[in-house]
Amino acid sequence: MAKTLPDPAVADISLDRVDGRTKVTGAATYSAEYQIENLAHAVLVTSTIAKGRILSIDTKQAEAAPGVLAVISHLNSPGIPGYGQAKKPAERAPVGTSFRVFHDELIYFDGQPVAMVVAGSFEQARYAASLIQVKYQSETHQTDFSANLAKAVVPLNVQRNKNSPFQDYNRGDARAIETAEVKIEAAYTIPTQHHQPLEPHAIIAVWEATDKLTVYDKNQGVKSTQGNLAQAFKLPRENVKVISRFIGGAFGSGIRVWPHTTAAVLAAKMLNRPVKLVLGRELMFTSVGYRPYTVQKVAIGAGKDGLLKSIVHEGTGQTSVYEEHLERTILASRAMYACPNVATRYRLLSLDVNTPTWMRGPGDATGMFALESALDEMAFALNVDQLEFRIKNHADSDPERNLQWSEKTLKECYQLGAEKFGWDKRQLQPRSMQSNGMLVGYGMASSLYGFHRHPSLAKAIMLGNGSVIVQSATMDIGPGTGTAMTQIASKILGISPKKVRFDLGDSSLPDAPGQNGSSTIPSVGSAVHVACESLKKKLSELAAAIPGSAPDIAYADILKFHKLPQIEVTEESKSGPERDQYSMYSFGCHFVEVHVSPVTGEVRVKRVVTCADVGKIINYKTARSQSIGGVVGGIGMALMEESVMDHRYGRYTTTDFASYHIPVHADIPQIDVHYIDKPDVYVNPIGSKGLGEIAIVGVAAAVANAVFHATGKRIRELPITPDKLI
Repeated sequence: MAKTLPDPAVADISLDRVDGRTKVTGAATYSAEYQIENLAHAVLVTSTIAKGRILSIDTKQAEAAPGVLAVISHLNSPGIPGYGQAKKPAERAPVGTSFRVFHDELIYFDGQPVAMVVAGSFEQARYAASLIQVKYQSETHQTDFSANLAKAVVPLNVQRNKNSPFQDYNRGDARAIETAEVKIEAAYTIPTQHHQPLEPHAIIAVWEATDKLTVYDKNQGVKSTQGNLAQAFKLPRENVKVISRFIGGAFGSGIRVWPHTTAAVLAAKMLNRPVKLVLGRELMFTSVGYRPYTVQKVAIGAGKDGLLKSIVHEGTGQTSVYEEHLERTILASRAMYACPNVATRYRLLSLDVNTPTWMRGPGDATGMFALESALDEMAFALNVDQLEFRIKNHADSDPERNLQWSEKTLKECYQLGAEKFGWDKRQLQPRSMQSNGMLVGYGMASSLYGFHRHPSLAKAIMLGNGSVIVQSATMDIGPGTGTAMTQIASKILGISPKKVRFDLGDSSLPDAPGQNGSSTIPSVGSAVHVACESLKKKLSELAAAIPGSAPDIAYADILKFHKLPQIEVTEESKSGPERDQYSMYSFGCHFVEVHVSPVTGEVRVKRVVTCADVGKIINYKTARSQSIGGVVGGIGMALMEESVMDHRYGRYTTTDFASYHIPVHADIPQIDVHYIDKPDVYVNPIGSKGLGEIAIVGVAAAVANAVFHATGKRIRELPITPDKLI
C-alpha cells in the first residue's frame, strides 16, 4: 500500500534532523569558518582569454601592497609533485589530464587561475590581486557548441574500452524506425547549467608538519579528497586529514578536487602558514564544473496500436580539450520501456572551456528530458493519453540486460500520482483548458536512476552510559545523512535516537564513499545496519554471561557488570552476486500543472505531484525534503537556468544571481510527495534505494509537456522562456 506523509507522532518513521538546531542557530562550522591561528587569506587572479599563453605577469605593485605575503604563479611555483616537471617550451596536456594549476603558461579556458595573492587579510589580498597585470598571446578559441557540433567524436575512453556502456548500442533491427507506422524525430537541447549552492566552495589548508596536511574543505567525499591530495603532494595517505562536517549544498560540484583546492594547499606549503581561499560567486562559474551543454536527437517509431517499435537516441555532450567528461545521457532509453529495437550513440565535443562535472541527476536528468518529451510527442501523434501510452509500453523486465528487476512498482507510482493529481480531468487536446484567462496545461513524465552501492565501513561504539556513537567517513551535503543513520541505529538497537550520535565528514573515520549517485543510504546505511546488528549480538553474548540476567537488561548494566568502559565493532557492507542476478533501479513519475499567459508567454507552475519507487523510506521528513528539492531543481532546469557565454571572448556573461536565474519561493507551488515504500529485498540489508537523484529526473520533461498541452507549442530547447512562446 502506498504511503503519503506519515503521522509525525509515529517516532520510528519520521525523525527531526539531528543537526537541524545546530544549523539554524548558526552553531555549525562550515569550511571557511574554522578559527585557525595565524591564518592568511588567498585570492585568485584568473585569465581573461579562453585560449593562448601568458607572455608576462607583472606582480611588482601587488607584492608591494600592504599585507601581501606572496604572489604565486607558474613563474615561482615550486610545482605540485604529482604533476611532474613542466616542459619547456610548454606543451598542451594530452586528453585525460586533469587541469594542473600554476604548472605552465598555457591557457585552456577563460577564468583559469593564473596567479594567487596571499595576504594577511581578505581585503588586502583582493586589492593586491587587482594590481596584477597579465599579458597574453591569444589563440583562436572555440566555445560555440552549435557551430562546432560536427566535430564531435567517439570519446577516447570509449574507443579504448570495448566494454564501455557508451559504446554504440543496437538491440533488434536498427532500421526498424524506417518501417514504423507512426514516427517522430526531433532534437532537444539543454544549455550549460551551473550548480550554484548557497555556500560557495572554500578551503583552509594547514600543514601540521612538512609531510602532514590537514584541510577543512567543502567537498562531497573526504576519502577521495584525501587520496587526491596525497597523490598530488606525494604524501602517505594517512598523513592527509580532510574535515568537511557541514556543507551548504553542492549538487555534484564537490565530487572532485578542483584546482583552487590544490592552489590553497600549495600556498600554505610555500608560506608554512595556514591559508584560506573562498571562491567568489563569479568563480563558481569557471572553477567547479557544470551540467554540460548537450544536444540530443531522438527518433521514435510506433504502431497504430500504441506499441513502441523503435527508439533511436543520439546524444552529444560538451567537454574540455584536456579531459573527457562522460554522462549517462543515452542510457535510460535502453531500459525504460519495452521496445524491441533500440539504438543509442554518444559523442563528445571538446571546446575551450573548463571541464564539466556531475550535476544532480547527471546524464539521466538530461537524457530523460529528451526521451520523455519525445514520448509525449509520440502519444499526441497517436492521439492517445500520455499516461496510458507509457503504461502500455511498461517494461516488466530489463530489456537491455534481459534480467528481472530487483523490485519495480512504477505502475503503482503512475496510479497513485494520477489519482492524487486528478489526471482524469485532463482534456487530451492542447490549448483546450483555460482558467481566469490563462492557458492551463497538464503534463507528466517518468523517471529512473540506476542503483549504486559501494563498499562501506561503519563503527558502532556502545558507551558505559548506554549511549551509542556510530562513525563512518561519509558526507551530508543536505539530505540529512546523520538523521537517517541515527534512525537506522536507533531502530536496530532499540534505543532512543537521542542516545545515538553519528559522526561523519572526517577522513580519519572508517572508509565510506562520497555523497553522490544516490549511494549514501544504500551503501553507508547498510554498513550502519550491519555494524549495529553486530554490536547488538556482542551485547547479547555479554548479557548471556550474566547469571540470572533478564532478557531486557539495560546495555549500561551489561557493560557495568563486565567492567567495560565501552565496546565497539567495525563492519563492512558491500554488494554480492545479486548485482549480476537482478537489474536495480529507482523509478518514479511527476505530474505538473502549468498556467501560461497567452499574451506574455509567462509560465507558472501551479501544482506538482511526485511519486517515487525507491524501496524502503528510512525517514519521511528528510526524504520529502529531498523530493521537493529535486522538483525545485527540475523547475529551474525547465524554465530558468542557463549559463550564457559570449563566444567572442569565450566568457560567461552570467556570473551572479542577478543574471543566472534560479527558482525562488514565488516560483514554487505546493509540491505533493508520495512514496510506494516497499522494501527491495535484493539491493541491500535495509531494502532502500537511492532517492536524491531521481527526485529531479523527468521534472523538466513534465514541465515541458505541460507547457505544450497548455499552448500547443513544443519547446525543445531549455529553458522555456517567454520569448520562445510568444
